[in-house]
Amino acid sequence: MQSKIHLLFLLLLSFASCKNEKKSENRLKPSTEVKISATPNQLSEAEKEAGWTLLFNGKTTEGWHLYNYPDSTSVWQVVDGTLYCDSKNREYQQGDFVTDREFENYELVFDWKLAKESNSGVFINVQESPKYAAAWHTGPEYQLLDPEHRDQVVANKRSGCLFAFYPQLNPTETNRAGEWNTSKIKQVDGKVEFYLNGNLTAKADFTSPQWTERIAETHFTKFPNYGKATKGRIGLQDWFSDAWFRNIKIREL
Repeated sequence: MQSKIHLLFLLLLSFASCKNEKKSENRLKPSTEVKISATPNQLSEAEKEAGWTLLFNGKTTEGWHLYNYPDSTSVWQVVDGTLYCDSKNREYQQGDFVTDREFENYELVFDWKLAKESNSGVFINVQESPKYAAAWHTGPEYQLLDPEHRDQVVANKRSGCLFAFYPQLNPTETNRAGEWNTSKIKQVDGKVEFYLNGNLTAKADFTSPQWTERIAETHFTKFPNYGKATKGRIGLQDWFSDAWFRNIKIREL
């Protein structure tokens, strides 16, 4: 009898352990056990050794340009150590802000905050060409949305979603307007994961038939090269809303 009780105890313990492991898979797993710099827009020595690099140094827009207008003066400015989209500025060129370089397999981490009722996003695998009017004509979007925006009621348009495709995998709150959030995008061979404030919120395989079928069910089907690339520029969206970014760093895999 004692042996049966002991066996039952072990089975229950194993079941509980499996549940905890499954739950922990939905949490943001640190890529490297390194000490992160406490100073915005800087890397610790451990981060540098682990292969992280800054995409924004907090001082200049070096490494970025306006989509399809690389020589223009844009509404994207450096303000108090942030990369800021001044949506109300009509003196300068408006549009999405993209990296000079293309990226394929990587982990991207960034902090962001929005003005009240604002909408923005981060594009990946963007193909830049005059034949594409905007970054979102080719690049899937990590959605950024203030909780008071009217689209908050639409499940697949909340922060952390693969915009217009899937609702959050794990319900995750976005901090209020003016408060910082932290996001992560990981892509390996076209397989992508989105995280918001530590939680896994989206997954997709851009090389799968299911992805192609899903595109056909959305308005993106009007853009023949949307979501086909697994390498491209990273873009910050100008969607007529004030948005701030900092601590934008990447580790190529």
